[in-house]
Amino acid sequence: MTPPDTPPESVHEVKAALDARAGDALAKQKRQAALRIGIALVAFIALIVVVNALTAGDFFTAGNLTNVLRQITYNAILAVGQTFVIITAGIDLSVGSLIQLTGVVMAQFANASGLGGPVLVIATTIVGIAVGCCAGLVNALPVVRLNLPPFITTLAMMLMARGLAFKLSHGQPVPLKSDAFDALGTQYALHDLLAPFGVPGIPWAVLVMLTVVIVFAVVLTRTRFGRYVLALGGNEEAARLAGINVRLVKTFVYVISGGCAALAGMLLMARFSSGSPQTGVGSELQSIAAVVVGGTSLMGGRGSVVASFFGALLIGVLNNVMNLLNIESYTQDIVLGAVILLAVMTEEIRKRVFAR
Repeated sequence: MTPPDTPPESVHEVKAALDARAGDALAKQKRQAALRIGIALVAFIALIVVVNALTAGDFFTAGNLTNVLRQITYNAILAVGQTFVIITAGIDLSVGSLIQLTGVVMAQFANASGLGGPVLVIATTIVGIAVGCCAGLVNALPVVRLNLPPFITTLAMMLMARGLAFKLSHGQPVPLKSDAFDALGTQYALHDLLAPFGVPGIPWAVLVMLTVVIVFAVVLTRTRFGRYVLALGGNEEAARLAGINVRLVKTFVYVISGGCAALAGMLLMARFSSGSPQTGVGSELQSIAAVVVGGTSLMGGRGSVVASFFGALLIGVLNNVMNLLNIESYTQDIVLGAVILLAVMTEEIRKRVFAR
């Protein structure tokens, strides 16, 4: 409440000063984010040039680049949801198991529904996303209501979802009876347009991934909800005092993560023409790695969907290059672990340098 003896002009001046300071802080944050993305893009292009030289030109071919994009599709979609969770200083360990559960549920629904064509694809996708979002809600409730650590609640969901997937499928893949999902799984868009350039087309799954990345990048950077997510991760108590419904925002980020896991599960089901309780194993760690490599802070308050996409792309490129160079899988794990550690160390050094 404004004291009676405070001139109205002073109140307006104070508000204007606070607004200006907030605007400057937001502009600085956007410049830093743009700088990080720009540096990552330049470094990535340099990496591509070096990699192509090491593989004697085998990397930079239309077929191989298409293969890389297809391979990162599922991890990139998971990383989008994981980014929202990690920005709020949380973590979601259940996404890999949700791929298993939603894949099995969607395959069983598709086989039993009696539908066909695009209607079957749409209905099955809705069912899978509903299951994933419900699981995300279950993840969120103990966190926002009982203040339990997200690590524990999502670990519990990981075990429950995995067990339920095996129980529903009796431990066996559930083959799809319909071929309505073949387009999403194996076919290409824009084939006639790109064929003259030696490009087979763009896999439909890649288009889905790019749509998810673009939509949620806009949500995080251009909407009120996105600003609330960043504010909550920066200082939860300050966000609460500012009137943000912290519980609701935190609930939605876990729901988004569950929905992204379900979408990845649908694309994997379409890819292999079956819902398997064995797909998605270790995907939660891959998605966290992509987010960390992309520069999102595990302490919360800072992150970018686009940067997480580049993180997933970098991991995919490294895996692809090591396969082209015939590097054994154990060595690949060592290299990937070193890259993650280097990314975290680089980000910490950057923060300390800019803090001076």
